[in-house]
Amino acid sequence: MSAVAAPARARRGRVVLRLLRPHVHITYALLWVLALEGSAASPAGTAWRPAAATWVRVASVVLALLFLRLLDEQKDLDYDRVHHPGRPLVTGEVTATGLRLGMAAAAAVATGLNTALSPAAVLLILAVLGYALLLAALERASAAVRDRQLLDLAVTYPVQLLLGGYVYGSAAAAGTVSADWRGAVLLALSACVLLHFEFARKTAWEAPAGERLYSTVLGPRRSAAVAALLAAGAVACQLVLFLPADGPAALLLGLTALLPAWGLRQFLRARRGRWPLPAAMGYVAATHLALTVRALLPL
Repeated sequence: MSAVAAPARARRGRVVLRLLRPHVHITYALLWVLALEGSAASPAGTAWRPAAATWVRVASVVLALLFLRLLDEQKDLDYDRVHHPGRPLVTGEVTATGLRLGMAAAAAVATGLNTALSPAAVLLILAVLGYALLLAALERASAAVRDRQLLDLAVTYPVQLLLGGYVYGSAAAAGTVSADWRGAVLLALSACVLLHFEFARKTAWEAPAGERLYSTVLGPRRSAAVAALLAAGAVACQLVLFLPADGPAALLLGLTALLPAWGLRQFLRARRGRWPLPAAMGYVAATHLALTVRALLPL
């Protein structure tokens, strides 16, 4: 039986690695949690060090992202059949039942991990997963949510806000960070950075028929302008958080804004193709890495 089960386990492992790419999703989860918790826990001139609870939060965010990716694979099936025919569910590499079992396992492990932190942490991580399920039901019931790109973003993005609220709220419940105005600004900073990436990766001068791009709705220049304004919003949040006490940290973080500025310049000059994806991905990684460095090595 073990010889028969081994290929099935290997196939499931390959599917998980395709949906939850370590160099993208796990790296993002790690840097995001360290940046958010470290920035909230370290006032100017003080050093912060991650604790055991920090790694529980990292693992919980990874599991939540896996849950969301498994859910997306199911709800995007019709779209993927046309635009992404190589997706695991489309090709039959995995079944819908298998995806749902994976979601249940991810939710159970995340819940179990957070029982070691606090009841508040359990409720906060369950709120993330519960909203994702509610959103999937809403998208099935509403053609407007499915088909209108900006409306879909408005109802889907709160999942990320709830996930950030889990990281900050569970740390606050444990007494690791103080629940004050800086938390709201940090969450706004994270939102601007991630939404910049969201708009940048879906901004192009031209697109295949039916592909879901913001530039299809807004036009290439307006979509690029929104991406640039979101990066500017992140810079504004950095100034509020780190000036005047953390001037060197503000300068370090400000340098990361060169990436979206370069991406905007390249996109507008080319007048064809897409926003340079490495610039958008690099901006997400560089900003959270700079925040983490600032927390670990007070400047």
